[in-house]
Amino acid sequence: MPANRRKHKKPSDGQLGRAEQLREIGIRDVANNPLFASMHRHTHVYSRPHENLCPKEGLAVMTSRGMIHMHPTRIAEPEEWAYIYAHCLLHLAFGHFQVSHTHTQLEWNAACDCYVARFLADLKFGRPPLELRGVLDVLNNEGFSGKTEEQLYDEFCLRGIPASLFPSGTAGGDHCDMIFLPGEESDSKHDKHDKKVDWQACFALGLQEAVTAAVYEVGGVMFSPGYQTPNMSEAQRAKSWFISNYPLLGALAASFSIIEDPLICHRIQISVSAVDMQMREIYINPRAQLNKEELRFVMAHELLHVGLRHDVRCGGRDPYLWNVACDYVINNWLVEMGVGDMPALGGLYDVTLKGESAEAIYDRIVTDMRHYRKLMTLRGTDLSDILGKPGWWAIGDGCDLDDFYRSCLSQGLALHQNQVRGYMPAGLIEEIRALSQPPILWDVKLAQWFDHYFPPLEKMRSYARLSRRQSATPDIPRPLWVFPPNMEDGRTFGVLLDTSGSMDRNILARALGAIASYSMARDVPAARVVFCDAAVYDQGYMRPEDIAEKVRVRGRGGTILQPGIDLLEAAEDFPKDGPLLIITDGFCDKLRIRREHAFLLPEGRFLPFVPRGDVFKIR
Repeated sequence: MPANRRKHKKPSDGQLGRAEQLREIGIRDVANNPLFASMHRHTHVYSRPHENLCPKEGLAVMTSRGMIHMHPTRIAEPEEWAYIYAHCLLHLAFGHFQVSHTHTQLEWNAACDCYVARFLADLKFGRPPLELRGVLDVLNNEGFSGKTEEQLYDEFCLRGIPASLFPSGTAGGDHCDMIFLPGEESDSKHDKHDKKVDWQACFALGLQEAVTAAVYEVGGVMFSPGYQTPNMSEAQRAKSWFISNYPLLGALAASFSIIEDPLICHRIQISVSAVDMQMREIYINPRAQLNKEELRFVMAHELLHVGLRHDVRCGGRDPYLWNVACDYVINNWLVEMGVGDMPALGGLYDVTLKGESAEAIYDRIVTDMRHYRKLMTLRGTDLSDILGKPGWWAIGDGCDLDDFYRSCLSQGLALHQNQVRGYMPAGLIEEIRALSQPPILWDVKLAQWFDHYFPPLEKMRSYARLSRRQSATPDIPRPLWVFPPNMEDGRTFGVLLDTSGSMDRNILARALGAIASYSMARDVPAARVVFCDAAVYDQGYMRPEDIAEKVRVRGRGGTILQPGIDLLEAAEDFPKDGPLLIITDGFCDKLRIRREHAFLLPEGRFLPFVPRGDVFKIR
């Protein structure tokens, strides 16, 4: 509907200068907001009295071509001008210029104003001017809250516009701040250069940049709209792609800097890439000449090393072989998810290892170290692309690297799944969720092992021996709680104790104390104890309380455990299904065990073979 142009009184220079100054500050605040920056670049703001379409008592009006006419002399705070300008841009973003509503434009304009006001209130952007501060209260009181523009429009056409909704009007007495110029098509999308502008696409880009800015802020990195400049390297563009389009790794990517200096890469021997978790730096060697897809693969590879805490989980393992095992797991996941292309140099991939954990692959690798030492990671042959030493380094008040990286990956997983951003392997999801939970202590795992083999004894009532009679009813016999006969037969286990000189006495004491306490708690009457070093010392059956107090370690020589295992397996007085609990430091030969069994090792030590039973690590 055409707008009536009204002449403004000529303002004084001081009044015009003050109004313009405050208005420009508000417009600048909108232009610097990534949500509106893309739309701002396609609009024209008219604020001079000459040819201004804004009514005398209005705030601003706009056309579908992105021409916004603001009141030239109105004095308002910058926050109010920012609100007014954002209000106009959102009319364009939401596609409110519709020819089907021109015959009832007053009701349609009011409905759109209410919808935009509620959106800006939820966004907590700017401050509404005095004329618009009561809009939300009126909507709530009249039962209009939570409705779309079309629903509000139908309500206003049916019931009329509430008189208290716009007491002074947004564009004068007729309430219309969306106007069509004579000869302008309602669906035209033109900017100041007469080129077509898709306002909805601009707003979608603004949403993307706003999310990117929020992720950058979490990572402590400065952001400015239009960050993908032509001067950005391909590695920087790959990082920006993760921040904008891949929420699983976006927060991690935002917190890392990209180092692409070939001299630095040559000095620290990086063929393709590496990551330093403490310095929060990813090194990309430009001489590797990776293309865009390969850079994405390499970036995701290094970020998964960080998020899955492969440096800390290395423990006492060989760092290079552990790196190789982790590379096999990560690369299988990335190939399965289709994230970029694996580079030809340093890409370790074996489809037969799909579904295996890094720990399981490492146990397989250590049996053939001569072969796997020749493999090449992304850093190089016999070099780990995880730089630095594992540690707990603070990055802020009350937060360390481990908590920060695990939090980034956990939040990224939630965003990735909520936004349905694509397929993820079940193994990767399980590993991220496992990292989000605190690790189970070794003694808790040991208790679960006891619960499996020694369930609680169930009592029963028996009249074979009567209980005490109640004084109130002395003539009524009461049965006694008793254990069924022969319940404790075969309720035992074997303890094979490595008493070689390399075993720490403190480890022995803690392990035996835990075994004794759990045995007593689960009504295990006795355990078969055998000491092993260079010879075998059979201690026979011992009560749990004796294991904790009266065991005297004998031997303290070399380590030969197999004779002790053979002794228990062949003993006629030991149950055929009795499990074995082997306490050792890992410095032993390969063992052949046919029974159910478990190992108790100091943290940082590993067995020289792939164990078939449970392994508990004593910290």
